[in-house]
Amino acid sequence: MNVLVVSYADVVRLLPMDACIDVIAEAMRTTCRGDAVLPLRSIVRMPDQTGLIGLMPGFLGSPTSLGLKVVSIFPGNHGTGYDSHQCVVMLFDTQHGFPLAIMDASSITAIRTAAASGVATRALAREDACDLAILGSGVQAATHLAAMRAVRPIRRVRVWSRTRAHAQRFADASPIAVEVMETARAAVEGADLVCTVTAAREPVLEGAWLRPGAHVNAAGACFPAARELDTAAVVRSRLIIDRRESTLNESGDFLIPRAEGAIGDDHIVGELGDVLLGRVVGRRSPDEVTLYKSLGIAIQDLAAAHYIYAQAVATGSGASVPLGPEPVSHG
Repeated sequence: MNVLVVSYADVVRLLPMDACIDVIAEAMRTTCRGDAVLPLRSIVRMPDQTGLIGLMPGFLGSPTSLGLKVVSIFPGNHGTGYDSHQCVVMLFDTQHGFPLAIMDASSITAIRTAAASGVATRALAREDACDLAILGSGVQAATHLAAMRAVRPIRRVRVWSRTRAHAQRFADASPIAVEVMETARAAVEGADLVCTVTAAREPVLEGAWLRPGAHVNAAGACFPAARELDTAAVVRSRLIIDRRESTLNESGDFLIPRAEGAIGDDHIVGELGDVLLGRVVGRRSPDEVTLYKSLGIAIQDLAAAHYIYAQAVATGSGASVPLGPEPVSHG
């Protein structure tokens, strides 16, 4: 019995951003149709609180996929040669349960997270949105730039990071011109697209900075006590999420304003899949501020991994590795 091992380089080659955007859109529609099983993630923390692993299992009915992502998060890796997030995705056969593939998921996460923001931007942002602000300058900044360029005619890009050298490094490596700004406010004011992709625990984006008609993709904070947006930003926005259960349990960007009494559960307009299926209206006017809060859900990883697996098999990519005993024939 062989398992296909797919490397970082193979994932990047086999999962182009435009294809991933379409894959994630279909996965979000499938989930909202009820054809998915998606438990909340489980977290195991190191005793000294220096790191954790998160387990994200799931099943997706179309394309039929069963598996899980295991991710380690070690914030102390910032400034070292290692990413703060490192992970693998495992796919299993849905008929007999044997493992099909093990894939680098740092690359999958980087691409599919930005692709989900691309889906949300395509559904919620103004058609003429072209001025992009990115808060954060890591891996997600690069993939979000690619996703925004895939769905909107981006003509101006500004970036801010707490460490200017990191922002400059991002700008220097960008395929298009990027302006490095001294403050988050300077990056955001006047932008009609804003992506927050930081490791911040306290707000880096204030609602007062947002221009009428802006669309925000908030993809950084993913724990109840952490947020990237201040309360005013959430209050003034039409809030679309990736998964209601996850938001109500894990999203500090939502939970903290709710605890302050500024919003209630009814502030959640719906899930992104609801918008794509036409069950919920996304943007209602040119001047409305829309917000997509992304926590990342396992079905996005599974859908991307399924696509990669099919491409890898078709092109002979990856390494086929013997893992378990051969199936026993019973006649």
